[in-house]
Amino acid sequence: MKPESPVNVIPPIVILLTLVIVGIELVLQLANQGMIGGPQGVGWRIDAVNDYGFSTRAFELVFDQGNYSFDLLKRFVTYPFVNGALMQVAFCAALTLALGKFVGEFYGGLKVLVIYLISAIGGAFAYGLLASSTYPLFGGFPPVYGLIGAYTYALWLRLSEAGENQLLAFRLIGVLLLIQLIYGIVSGFLYSAAPPPHWIAELAGFVAGFGISMLLAPGGWAAFLARMRQRA
Repeated sequence: MKPESPVNVIPPIVILLTLVIVGIELVLQLANQGMIGGPQGVGWRIDAVNDYGFSTRAFELVFDQGNYSFDLLKRFVTYPFVNGALMQVAFCAALTLALGKFVGEFYGGLKVLVIYLISAIGGAFAYGLLASSTYPLFGGFPPVYGLIGAYTYALWLRLSEAGENQLLAFRLIGVLLLIQLIYGIVSGFLYSAAPPPHWIAELAGFVAGFGISMLLAPGGWAAFLARMRQRA
């Protein structure tokens, strides 16, 4: 019998997502340093945001004017791969690896990609619908929050099986939202303008990740309904 590895293997799809996030940032960093792209390389990040980021204007063109061109629709899933700074990439990559590993072990490797993309789409949709700012949406936090939503649902199920308080599963998202609130308040005092309302997409990403997890968890929707009937 083959011995079990003492180290749990990270699902390949999680590694691939992380490599894409880091790889794009590496190209943009090299361009910013003038090592590739020539003089135009300095503006590649701005070009990437313009070409692959999401915005309320893109939302209006799709849903108000019925423009379903590929250039607009792709932005619902491409914006997370264009980040604003190296620190943002570091957090997104680390959280994608850590959360993706757990989510992949609980739901299955391929379902990590489904959760990631659904959360990205949900975040973009909410941002386009609710944000009044014309500031573009970019960066990998909305789908990362979706992975947090999937993690929360998995923990919610485990706490239920153990007979413990299921509200404890929401501690992580609660802490993150508190940090977001503090950051927004501090930014309002230190800067003339408040930060862009990316929190809308991040919170929506969490809700989308949590919601789709009800279908992707072991037993799927039928198991979820059975648990609700038991509680009733």
